[in-house]
Amino acid sequence: MYIATLLCNPAKPCVEPALVESLRNAWGGGEALWLAPDVAAEFSVTAMPENQWQVWEDLQGLGVDLVLQPAANRRKKMLLADMDSTMIQQECIDELAEEAGVGARVKDITARAMNGELDFNGALTERVSLLKGLPETVIGDVLDNRITLMPGGPALLSTMKADGAYAALVSGGFTAFTTRVAATLGFDENRANTLLVADGKLTGEAARPILGREAKVEALEQISARLGISEADVIAVGDGANDLGMLLRAGAGVALHAKPAVAAQCEIRINHGDLTALLYIQGYAQDDFSQNNSKD
Repeated sequence: MYIATLLCNPAKPCVEPALVESLRNAWGGGEALWLAPDVAAEFSVTAMPENQWQVWEDLQGLGVDLVLQPAANRRKKMLLADMDSTMIQQECIDELAEEAGVGARVKDITARAMNGELDFNGALTERVSLLKGLPETVIGDVLDNRITLMPGGPALLSTMKADGAYAALVSGGFTAFTTRVAATLGFDENRANTLLVADGKLTGEAARPILGREAKVEALEQISARLGISEADVIAVGDGANDLGMLLRAGAGVALHAKPAVAAQCEIRINHGDLTALLYIQGYAQDDFSQNNSKD
């Protein structure tokens, strides 16, 4: 048995009952269950439809995401999340680069690295070198004035944690940012790279070893083993090439507003919904969402 979930951006409700019924009838699905009015609905099917991706493509034009997955073990025991452009709406290194006056150059490298065109470790080393001499205090300024949470993040964390799940933030970015973001959202732990500082200024180097694609896979292995759960019990979310390892290994790997080269390799692609999409595809209804108790 499989579950088909249709969802959209909660800020722009556009999942119409007629659309859900049409697809349900075409696929011989079970009764539709509405998880949130005009935002998310699901129904069961006995087999994966052969035209899944053609329908997915058609729905994209309507602003609707479609996810098909096995009905068994949908509700996960652990969230493993990327930070930049996933739990927050920015790339931290790009924002620091703006302050250092090298924004355009660094953004270009970031985009190419996230699309898999450049080696992540080399690209990070090059970008960090361009930040040399930037006052350490700029990090706090960027956090206060440039960084915003991705919509749906507080609901995702509070709901999964209220249901007993563990949450880990694993980023190729920097601990100076993950520490704040993890505390704000309620993550149980965070892992990232460390920017080196001397005399109150960035040295232009990051501590070794660099946390990249393989380190995210290691986090999946280590944390799931420590918790005594399987990798199938994990839902992972990210957007860049360095997230692919964990996305392909986790029980549910969600490419969220991901680079095309990344999304093409993932079975779960969310281009319109926000982070509450991760709740809907686990079968949570909007009425099940926990009130966010994280710190502001």
